[in-house]
Amino acid sequence: MLIGIDASRATSGAPTGTEIYSRELIRALIAMDRENQYRLYLRENVAPDFFSNRESRIANYELRLIPFPRLWTHLRLSYEIHSHTPNLLWVPAHVLPLIHPRRSIVTIHDLGHLHFPDAHPTMQRLYHTWSTRWNARAASRLFADSEATRDDIVKYCGVASGKISVVYPAYDAQLYQPVRDSAEIEKIKSQYRVGKDYVLAVGTIHPRKNYARLIEAFSKLAMRDLKLVVVGKRGWLYDEIYSRVKSLNLESRISFLDYVPASDMPALLSGARLLAFPSLHEGFGLPVLEAQACGTPVVTSMVSSLPEAAGDGALFVDPFDVDAMAGALQRALQDESLRAKLIDNGFRNVKRFSWEQSARVVLETISNMLGGT
Repeated sequence: MLIGIDASRATSGAPTGTEIYSRELIRALIAMDRENQYRLYLRENVAPDFFSNRESRIANYELRLIPFPRLWTHLRLSYEIHSHTPNLLWVPAHVLPLIHPRRSIVTIHDLGHLHFPDAHPTMQRLYHTWSTRWNARAASRLFADSEATRDDIVKYCGVASGKISVVYPAYDAQLYQPVRDSAEIEKIKSQYRVGKDYVLAVGTIHPRKNYARLIEAFSKLAMRDLKLVVVGKRGWLYDEIYSRVKSLNLESRISFLDYVPASDMPALLSGARLLAFPSLHEGFGLPVLEAQACGTPVVTSMVSSLPEAAGDGALFVDPFDVDAMAGALQRALQDESLRAKLIDNGFRNVKRFSWEQSARVVLETISNMLGGT
């Protein structure tokens, strides 16, 4: 059987959560499947072996480059699907094209735009609302990043839970490991000018990441030599976040690093005192796993999917309570027994997740759908 996959979001040179999900899950899937052929639809060219698993070079997929200036999905991909129809189409990080095969799967990553509409520009929110409801209605099956996201789809889109399978994101277990070499850590600290001791926050800069409250909580900490380092590209509606830094006179203690390559992240995480991830809403929360895999204590929110992702390897906090957040950060920084517990529990928690395990769920769903006729 021929499986089509919209791989257009998987080839980013600076990938974040949904793009990593798309790339790694495609790689794991085509390495696992010995029965089907895959056609990967792209907007830009990549190396022929870009999607090959590191341990194998299975020739069970082809790259279909279909560049187009505007409306790539609904015009160009729709035309491609109409002209050369696969037996099934999976869209792991985008929207289902208007023309699609009878068997189709879409991954819905989160519905945060419905929980926090004011945290998104109007047109972005309207598009997300339309595309989510279109995906939920038009696709044959849905994947969700977490049980929390699955429950949101049922609640807000009126979809039966039986139509949805949870396919967890994972992390690169070969890359994200504790960095024990102090010289390597010092090199990264010097390269990014983060100082000796720092709290790390990871995620695109926009209101749902809750950086404004994190900055305020950080200002309450007694450790004046400590820095807050934010890793993430600028997203949207971020002016208040930078204004909060200035109003609290924290310019010398808070750094915004923009995007950091994945190759540098293990050392940056290993050198951090902790990861602060107080997001208001997440479909999953990949940085939590990456920090746990590097042996970095995690403080995160007790909302949406984050307890599901972090397990018992994090200290949870109400993301709306600045004083409670400051208290949690202080505890995780100074209580050595708590830190040791969080680190040990984090190492155990990440073992629950792998791209291979998630790819098995994808392949089982695909096999069941193709076997239905």
